[in-house]
Amino acid sequence: MYKIVSIFFAAILFYGCHSTKVNTMTSSQSTSSVALSQQEKEQGWKLLFDGHSLNGWHGYGRTDVPKAWKAEGGVLHLDAASKKSYSTNEGGDIVTNEDFDNFDLKLEWKISPKGNSGIIFYVKEDKAKYSESYMTGPEMQVLDNERHPDSKIIKHRAGDLYDLITSNPETVKPALEWNHVEIISKDGNLELYLNGSKVVQTTLWNDAWKKLVAGSKFKDMPDFGKFKSGHIGLQDHGNKVWYRNIKIKNL
Repeated sequence: MYKIVSIFFAAILFYGCHSTKVNTMTSSQSTSSVALSQQEKEQGWKLLFDGHSLNGWHGYGRTDVPKAWKAEGGVLHLDAASKKSYSTNEGGDIVTNEDFDNFDLKLEWKISPKGNSGIIFYVKEDKAKYSESYMTGPEMQVLDNERHPDSKIIKHRAGDLYDLITSNPETVKPALEWNHVEIISKDGNLELYLNGSKVVQTTLWNDAWKKLVAGSKFKDMPDFGKFKSGHIGLQDHGNKVWYRNIKIKNL
């Protein structure tokens, strides 16, 4: 009788441990999944990254996705192990297949130590005319402010509208920590948010904007910041960078 009871409790213990392990695995897997809530769906949000593939994206000026960009565990990751100029070997900027005019964009990013990247919008994709995505699209800077030399240049720090407007306040987190971004552009009014704080606000396409561009490094790029619709781009600046929870709503 004692032997039967022992076997019975051993079976219960084994099953309980096995069940706990299964539940733990399920919980772990669910945290890496990418999905919109029912409320977000009703509000018109849609995913730009499904968490496991690069569907909806392609390399700037090409039809496929550069191999250095990878989808792993709910994260879109640039593997910059092999560098070539400002882009990795088999790298380069990637852009959405769709273009957008008035939009609300949300995402999270983290950067490697000494790393540099950027979120570019209103990109006009015409490789014959514009060799790089930044020749047309303004950029919200992604940077390790503590270590990258660009941080010493005003308007080149994380959260800045790159080379145009300094972010204020500075709310960026250290390298390898996740930062939350929101970019809202509607009828020329542009707002950039970093970790819950509005850090940049300006008006696009008016005389003040043209003057701002004329005083920047983009002054010799005749079509920079002129397009009112375009692709969303993620920059390959030759450093490891991670993006996740990328979603957008048309306004």
